[in-house]
Amino acid sequence: MKIPIWKKWLSHLTPVTLEEIATEQNPELSVVLSKGRVQLLSGDAIYSWDDLYKNFLVAFDRLKIDERKIEDVLLLGLGLGSIPFMLEKVFHRRYHYTAIEWDETVAHLAAKYTLSRLESPVEIITADAEVFVQVTEEQFDMLIVDIFEDEITPPQFCTEDFLNSCAELLRPGGILLFNRLHGEDVSVRQVTERFFERSFKNVFPEAWAIDTKGNWILCAEVLRDKAYLLNGF
Repeated sequence: MKIPIWKKWLSHLTPVTLEEIATEQNPELSVVLSKGRVQLLSGDAIYSWDDLYKNFLVAFDRLKIDERKIEDVLLLGLGLGSIPFMLEKVFHRRYHYTAIEWDETVAHLAAKYTLSRLESPVEIITADAEVFVQVTEEQFDMLIVDIFEDEITPPQFCTEDFLNSCAELLRPGGILLFNRLHGEDVSVRQVTERFFERSFKNVFPEAWAIDTKGNWILCAEVLRDKAYLLNGF
């Protein structure tokens, strides 16, 4: 979708609401133009923000993503598509994406506002990510979990069974990235730290976390069917 240039200019002064919608899965969704970029908001949570979705911007830079051998990427949680957007526009990587998004309306908004601006192929599947990882037989070089209900990761995606299913979908040398909130709220920080130490590292013993100053991106690399830490991160 082509956005008028005057709206982009105005958005540097004040956010411009492009549309608002409610769905069964997300009762409060807004598409907003801010600083010339398209945001997807659910309540107070930012689900997407083009190349300003800084958690993954920081993570991809730390991981030297442009030096990695990656062809196929699985996205669990699409939002408006900030991840493929920044990988193509900022890091100049064109991968093949399979995106699992449970809200059909969000998938439509992603196609409307973001994916139409990309050359990278993105296949959107409207499905429950928990079920998809159990039934798919495909393999990927990178798997990204970016699933929130408002600011909370639903509990079914915090189990070791789910993490093991994710590990099985990665090719040797593949990498798993899991986005978790780790902000000012002490209780939220404790939940994320406990999940990392007791569940994530139980499945991926050599896992590590990238602190993006508000979130943690939990990381694990799979080599010879085991998770290892990449030295230096």
